[in-house]
Amino acid sequence: MTALEHSASTARVLNLLAVHRKFPDDQDIQLNPFFRNRMLNRSIILKHRLRPHEYGNFPSPRPTMTKVLIPIDGTDLRSGAHSFFIGQAGFDAITEQAFGEDLRTGSRDRQILDLIDTLPSLDPFLLREHLRMHDIEPARGYFSISDADVQRMVEFVRDEILALVVLSTGNERGAAQASARLVDKLLSNTPDSGFEPLKYTLGLSDQKYMDGVFSWRGFLYYKWVYTDLKAVLDECLGEIRQIQGRGPKNSETAAYINAAKVRIQQRLRSSFANVEALLNVYNHAYRQLTVQNNPVSFRDFLLSAPAMFLQIGEQLGAVQHVVSFWRYRMPKGKPRIIGYDELADLFQDFEDGLLVDDAAAA
Repeated sequence: MTALEHSASTARVLNLLAVHRKFPDDQDIQLNPFFRNRMLNRSIILKHRLRPHEYGNFPSPRPTMTKVLIPIDGTDLRSGAHSFFIGQAGFDAITEQAFGEDLRTGSRDRQILDLIDTLPSLDPFLLREHLRMHDIEPARGYFSISDADVQRMVEFVRDEILALVVLSTGNERGAAQASARLVDKLLSNTPDSGFEPLKYTLGLSDQKYMDGVFSWRGFLYYKWVYTDLKAVLDECLGEIRQIQGRGPKNSETAAYINAAKVRIQQRLRSSFANVEALLNVYNHAYRQLTVQNNPVSFRDFLLSAPAMFLQIGEQLGAVQHVVSFWRYRMPKGKPRIIGYDELADLFQDFEDGLLVDDAAAA
């Protein structure tokens, strides 16, 4: 909890409490809260990798579940927090006792929790887009996304879609303008609109097509994130390899830190390689559609995309968390000072998030 005291939101952490601390007088946040329930609206939500003893709390456990922390004292997280998992045994009874009618089935706050639980990552851009698709638009301040990042994402997708526009129109002239319109459709609240010819060509039902297009949008976003992460991952790996703790230490902590450095580097590379392999499935299908004029591979991709979307999100989210939180804790240009115990805790958190289910990865 103390490590989360000043943490920003990341791919694994949605820190609503920190948002309210940072923008106490923001009118947009007051008028458009994330949750209507005040306690929930100052909660900290985590994508939490289950420990072995926690699996028995769920009728159908997944490796990563969504955990909600309600701080006991919002001014000092050392006081601890009440917590629950979405979907745990007795979930309805627990939330009714704590929040009354605010989390009843069908309520807005319950819908938001359920939507968050379906996502593999709490990455702000992905979360915002997922909520927008369901006509839920909390204030922009809850999502740490700059206008420049949004524009970079749009330009990346526009370049990616250009080949599809050229294929459909048979004319490179005006393709950039047509591509921009198609990207607006793809990134809109109803991404299936504007793509009807592709739906008919692929012969998919409305629901399968809508699920596939949303996952396609997620793949495009992850491809953009992957490209950015690739440039900074080696730098992060080098810093982890070289970091040394400060102050007193015992032999057990020192041995763990040295061994953890090796494991974390191996798991980061393994997770990144798995992400690359999943992205290559999309790249191959898209090339088959746009270069070979063969829609079969892309149809297969859209049908399998929702399941792959969860895998790629979970693994890329783990890498994002390590890189973003490492940079948050070890800012560039500043001395890297950290005690041995805190370093061991930090490495333990990274290892928990980077554990890869080999069967799922395969």
